[in-house]
Amino acid sequence: MSQNPKNQDNDSELKRVAIEGNLPLKAVGIENLKEANPYFMPPHRYLHPWFARRPTPASRLAILSSVLPPEVDANTLLDWMQIKPRDDIDVDIEEYVAEKKRTEDDRDGNLEDHYGYPRPYTRTPTTDEKAEMHELLRDHWDGELPTVLDPTAGGGVIPFESLRYGLPTAANELNPVPTVMLKVLLEYAPSVGSLQSELNQWADRIDDLATEKLEPYFPSDGERQTPSHYACTYAVDCPECGCDIPITKKWWLQKQSSSKGVAARPSVSDDGTEIEYEVVRLPDDVKKSEYNPQDGPHTRSGAECLNCGIVMESDSIQDQIRNYEFEYEIYGVKYEKSSGGTAWRAPTSEDYEAQSKAADRIESDFELSSLLDVPRYIGDEDRAGPYGVTKWRDAFTPRQLVTQYEYLQAYKQCQAEIFDQYSRQKAEGILAVLALVAGKTVDRNVRFAPLDISNGLLGNALGGKHFTLQWSFVENNPSAGNQSYQDTVDRVRDSYEEIADYLRDEDAEEVHVSQRDAADLSLDSDSVQAIVIDPPYYDSIIYSEMSDMSYVWLKEYLQDIYPDVFSDDLTDKSEEAVANVAEYEEVASDSKSKSELASEDYENKMAEIFQELYRVLEPGGVMTVMFTHKESSAWDTLTKSLIRSGFTITSTHPITSEMPQRTDTRGGGSADSTLLLTGRKPHDSKTESETVPTLWSDVRAETREVAKEAARDLLDAGLSLTKTDVIISAFGPTLQVYADAYPVVDDQDNEIPPRRALEEAREAVTRVLVEEYLEGERLDDLDDITEWYILSWLVHESDTFHYDDGYQLGLGVGVDIDDIKRSTKIWGKKRGDIQLKTHEDRVQDITLPPEERSNRTPVDPEALSYTIALDAVHAAMHVYEKQGEDVAIDWLKERNFDTDAGFKATLKALLQVLPQNSSEWEAARDLALGRTHDALGLEFTPTDFTDASADTLEQSELGDHS
Repeated sequence: MSQNPKNQDNDSELKRVAIEGNLPLKAVGIENLKEANPYFMPPHRYLHPWFARRPTPASRLAILSSVLPPEVDANTLLDWMQIKPRDDIDVDIEEYVAEKKRTEDDRDGNLEDHYGYPRPYTRTPTTDEKAEMHELLRDHWDGELPTVLDPTAGGGVIPFESLRYGLPTAANELNPVPTVMLKVLLEYAPSVGSLQSELNQWADRIDDLATEKLEPYFPSDGERQTPSHYACTYAVDCPECGCDIPITKKWWLQKQSSSKGVAARPSVSDDGTEIEYEVVRLPDDVKKSEYNPQDGPHTRSGAECLNCGIVMESDSIQDQIRNYEFEYEIYGVKYEKSSGGTAWRAPTSEDYEAQSKAADRIESDFELSSLLDVPRYIGDEDRAGPYGVTKWRDAFTPRQLVTQYEYLQAYKQCQAEIFDQYSRQKAEGILAVLALVAGKTVDRNVRFAPLDISNGLLGNALGGKHFTLQWSFVENNPSAGNQSYQDTVDRVRDSYEEIADYLRDEDAEEVHVSQRDAADLSLDSDSVQAIVIDPPYYDSIIYSEMSDMSYVWLKEYLQDIYPDVFSDDLTDKSEEAVANVAEYEEVASDSKSKSELASEDYENKMAEIFQELYRVLEPGGVMTVMFTHKESSAWDTLTKSLIRSGFTITSTHPITSEMPQRTDTRGGGSADSTLLLTGRKPHDSKTESETVPTLWSDVRAETREVAKEAARDLLDAGLSLTKTDVIISAFGPTLQVYADAYPVVDDQDNEIPPRRALEEAREAVTRVLVEEYLEGERLDDLDDITEWYILSWLVHESDTFHYDDGYQLGLGVGVDIDDIKRSTKIWGKKRGDIQLKTHEDRVQDITLPPEERSNRTPVDPEALSYTIALDAVHAAMHVYEKQGEDVAIDWLKERNFDTDAGFKATLKALLQVLPQNSSEWEAARDLALGRTHDALGLEFTPTDFTDASADTLEQSELGDHS
């Protein structure tokens, strides 16, 4: 831990806590990954959809280490966190867990058998364990148990775990949707306890009432029984022949493999105006070679008419859907068989008549005609607004709207009876849980929820970070099938019962839940001993926008019960601490972009929150921030807000918290690890005018050294971190150095922001990664562009990654990647992320006459010299592939690449960083084997960097190439 002499006097008065020492990060990281199993997650995750919940082990570690004294050793801490083998095993627990992780793939039985203990979230500390902890805590905190506050509590993991340890707990949340979850978790579960029989009774009643009302809209048909859900798309009129054009991209209904499953097969009606369907089973009824369900009429450019073949362009489709010049098209019906089980059939006239009844009902029923007549908030990433989904009622088909309405009416019919039969607290608990059930059903019965063809069921709308109109969606019947209302009740009820079982009656006396701006808490000054906060993630998730879909329905259910919580039409966008560019669409200018304005707003709001937290925290109190974000701009903002609020940063710890992202999904703002960053409130705060600035030139060297040391320690520790996370994890110690030296200025007395320190840290850690993973390379001897390309592959191990990561890496090596994008074509954009280009993308085709070559590819394979080493190697790969080994050898010698150290270093580095199952690596391999290897005088071969035997790396022959 670095410490600034300027702050030593204040810091020496602070009683240290466990988080300011060494923590058992490896064991806790392993438990975080175990908890990520989607089939065995903590019960609070099944109550209602919410975003970015932290794992239980990481939350427990943050809470306990923030309040326990430093003498608590790792074994004791893990023991109290319920990470421990059977009582008869006396071991170093962290080493025990690490060994179990190493042998996990060879285990017999399940994970619980292998590790010798269940997942920690299933175990609440015993009465004796809590008594032992509480005695230590009272000793450390002057006779009282410390109060733990989470001011942005979200889904409630942190306060829930605090409550399980018997600590006085305060939870605050701005957004009404998670506020209801917090009430269920923290108020009703401990005070009311089990509600199993009551939830069963009233859920059955609601389901019976709604089912009776919904029968006309989901008609049974003899053996074909009640439909459980309809697979739907949109149909627009062909401008040429007038036939319906379905706008689906695939015809699969339930896909078991690439050539096996159930699909809808369309055909044009005899009069050429409509599409008719049959349901076929591949390969029993038809083979994929005869009919491919992958080939729906809708592509990126438009949709093809199945009758006349004309392609209706995407803009025209958007216009028609926006103007409601379309029909809801049913192309498959899943139904419950009378003999049990489910099957698919084609739609019938009765199905379309029922659809029409729903539309007529919307028009004739006054309450339905105005239900959810609320303008939608159209955010920057919203993909439904342009299609006319401008009110929340527009997000539902008539049948979806009628379905949700009937369940709402049934709930309302039962509400008065529930209040009559039970105490106010118990009635509220029952109604709140049943409202969460309704919120979950909406997530899968809306035009934003896709048909999940992997199992023929309903996908969920809130799975992404934006609302998208789905071209294949589902009209669900909650009264039937295997995604029914009762199924959802079962999941939510069982989750609630498990939560209630983890808590005790006395826990209810120790909790305070509030719903307000975290910058204006209803707590006394100096009243809280510890704050554990998982703050909003900059622009990663616009929580308020994404929760509106649930909010508008929960308001219908709960407004009478919580009038203050559900007082507005939509959730609060203005006070939410996120970088929301949509809020600045109309005020942005050439001098300040909407992104810059949004960033400033986030910084100001986080500063206000931290200032408020500084107020409520007692002198000597602890605040631990759990931050999971890649973008240095988010870290820059967070650090400035923390420091300017008066906190002294005393420790940082990286911990694995997420399953590593697959390479095909890499690029999101969230990192795979969480950084625990701890700040303290000094006993005596100094004003900004009393602090003496530190020169950046003095801080810069220490910044680099601390970052390198942190990276080496992480690499040696064997934590499950990606290379990107090693860089992000070094941010913590770097910011600690910066904070100790704050304010930091250059020699012109201009303030140096934290991001400059982060840029230095990123570059310094990248050098450590080069030393660790690239054998004998001096990449800084190469040109900057080649160096950036190689480092990008090294760090991200993928051709696609977050733009900010690539931009910051460029700054570290002296490249503005935006300046080189067009001229070098070394990278392009893919959904806002960076995608690295290969030699196939960049080199002109040497087999074509010069006048026929594309001017969009910048590398000329016939050039005699290259200023960018990567261009030379890419050109050599191309020549070898197109013209074979003999021509390639002459080409290499003619340009003196046999004596060019930069060419050889680039080729060697590419062999070490490129994925060995890629065609790009194979092209580099060919240059480094056989006669081209000898012609270049290489001192290495590809086998130096692989585990494969030499005979699997044969150089390809001339006949293998075009």
